[in-house]
Order: sequence, then structure tokens, then C-alpha cells
Amino acid sequence: MTGKRILREKLTLYKMIALYARRSPEALPDPFHYQALYEYAAKRLDCCVFGEEKPACKHCPVHCYPFAKREEIKQIMRWAGPRMLWRHPLLALRHLLDGKRPVPPLPEKYRSKK
Repeated sequence: MTGKRILREKLTLYKMIALYARRSPEALPDPFHYQALYEYAAKRLDCCVFGEEKPACKHCPVHCYPFAKREEIKQIMRWAGPRMLWRHPLLALRHLLDGKRPVPPLPEKYRSKK
């Protein structure tokens, strides 16, 4: 079951990717690329080891994405983030506040055994 925070993160991510795909000069002309990227990111959010207590991805100690996708998401967020303040101010504000949350400890079953 997905909680409110994960649903909000998915919506924010969807809006950022859609904004980037429509308006960015660097965007690829293939809309299916961005649909596949969103579906992958949504699946990763559903499987997050922190669940509803997840930190912002840039502060997370667990990297869910392979390097290439991580760089692409960073580029999209870097471009769309400031523009989200005009288009979707509440989502942008909540996303910024989520970035200030402390990183919770890694759940016990994911810690390395020493």
C-alpha cells in the first residue's frame, strides 16, 4: 500500500518530468522515453526501503537508480524545480520542505552485517 507522501512524490515527479518534456530545449523528442522514465521512478518509489519516512533522494544513503538514470533525473529536477514554483507552487514548496527532513536510520534488514 502506498502512503500519502509517496503519492505526493510521484505526482511531483510526474509534473516535473511533464514540464521538462514539454518546455525544455534539451528534452528528447520521444515522449515514450519520459513515460518509461516516470514509470521506472514510480516503481522505485514504491520499493523505497524507508517507506513514508524516506528522505529526499539527494540525501538518501541508498541509491535506487543506476548512474545514467540518476543523472537524467537530476538534470530534469535541476531544470524543472525552479519552474515548478510558478506552475505548481504547493507541490514545489512541499518538495523543498521534504528536502529539509532529517535522514532516518537505515532499516535493520538493510544494514550491512559486521
